[in-house]
Amino acid sequence: MSQDSTAQEAARKLSGRRRREVVAVLLFSGGPIFESSIPLSVFGIDRQDAGVPRYRLLVCAGEEGPLRTTGGLELTAPYGLEAISRAGTVVVPAWRSITSPPPAEALEALRRAHEEGARIVGLCTGAFVLAAAGLLDGRPATTHWMYAPTLAKRYPSVHVDPRELFVDDGDVLTSAGTAAGIDLCLHIVRTDHGTEAAGALARRLVVPPRRSGGQERYLDRSLPEEIGADPLAEVVAWALEHLHEQFDVETLAARAYMSRRTFDRRFRSLTGSAPLQWLITQRVLQAQRLLETSDYSVDEVAGRCGFRSR
Repeated sequence: MSQDSTAQEAARKLSGRRRREVVAVLLFSGGPIFESSIPLSVFGIDRQDAGVPRYRLLVCAGEEGPLRTTGGLELTAPYGLEAISRAGTVVVPAWRSITSPPPAEALEALRRAHEEGARIVGLCTGAFVLAAAGLLDGRPATTHWMYAPTLAKRYPSVHVDPRELFVDDGDVLTSAGTAAGIDLCLHIVRTDHGTEAAGALARRLVVPPRRSGGQERYLDRSLPEEIGADPLAEVVAWALEHLHEQFDVETLAARAYMSRRTFDRRFRSLTGSAPLQWLITQRVLQAQRLLETSDYSVDEVAGRCGFRSR
């Protein structure tokens, strides 16, 4: 489905009391100020002189204040959860802790907004709030690569893809960490008002209108935070220590004493990635490290990373 048709379909479903140009940003105490400021800057500043159509911004407290950022700044939001009822787009910039449940009242407000046709957006760990509200069930989504395995494990019905900078599933959108929030907000402007408007906004923000690639370049080879107690931990650790050997996913499944199908499912729930894609990514990252830090030739690097020569 094209972006234009997606936007048109969403607009047809929007409740009569909601307005497409009204954007509600939901803030919580303990949230990082950078992610919080992204939608405020994109949707809250009048840039009509640069050819960017104006949005109306509603900054809403997702819980009782005062709201304190990670840097200790104290914020006072001019609106509460009731203001979300007027918004056609609701943005959750970030959530303070991936281990803490969001407030029930905020989750209910998000579910109601979605039922009434609003577009729901989660930036970075804001995806955990959307998942807790049940809005990501059966849908593709992303978050910061470091938290993707936890999101996939805690909400197994969510199709987590840690490779993407952002995922647009029509009326529910998610982005990776920090700067990827800018990418997604620009994408929303592009969807609503076209390429020229998004390009004009990007020039004002001094950022690329579109970034190519995904999160793969930023991944490290660290094990997911929660992997230690999982039965697959030993298999994953073995794979990372033997990247120089030529083995495939069937080998890993056999080491785990699982069928390939069961292994694929368990591995994805643990790491947020399909095992083949994860293995290829780890080999590529290892090759990048060796090329940057060693004097090995390209052929030697390939051999030490398990890539077969022609």
